Amino acid sequence: MLYRRTPSPYDPARLLSWRKMRALTFWKTIVMDKANFLENFIGLLRAHGIRFCVIGGHAVNAYVEPVVTLDLDIVVAVDQIEQVEALLASHFQVKRFAHSINVSVPGSDLRVQIQTGPRYAGFVERASEREVLGIVLPVASLEDTLQGKIWAVQDVSRRPSKRQKDLADIARLLEAYPELRERVPEDILKQLLV
Repeated sequence: MLYRRTPSPYDPARLLSWRKMRALTFWKTIVMDKANFLENFIGLLRAHGIRFCVIGGHAVNAYVEPVVTLDLDIVVAVDQIEQVEALLASHFQVKRFAHSINVSVPGSDLRVQIQTGPRYAGFVERASEREVLGIVLPVASLEDTLQGKIWAVQDVSRRPSKRQKDLADIARLLEAYPELRERVPEDILKQLLV
């Protein structure tokens, strides 16, 4: 009989690999990704040389203690947005909105939202590789991640519950990186408990 064991703490490479696999498995269970949507989506972008970075809640999770979120927000290089939309439409379900492209697939509750607004244009160039969901992905810089959350809180068209989550994400970032406090508008700081 085979037993699953936690890798020995004396083998750091195996332990790290095991933790990454567990992170991905946990998240895939939460979003019920039976279609391997995440791996297929990322693989398709990489296979076609699409420049992108993770933003939103998963970008926050890359810098601080992670919390569960069911969506994956990304930004694509401006000059590749049209190419990405056509590419994704040939593999997944795609819905175009004024400032985003939403991507989904049957068999997964994962929601991918690609922000297409011009204010995100520089995020991709300033991104760096970080671990997200047990996978190394390009993630928006810490400052850009915070800025994206500030914009989200200021967007009065968003549901109040979403804006409240964005405030919590800002608080999480400021707890870990208090030097960022000066970048947050005063009206948002007044809403935080940090």
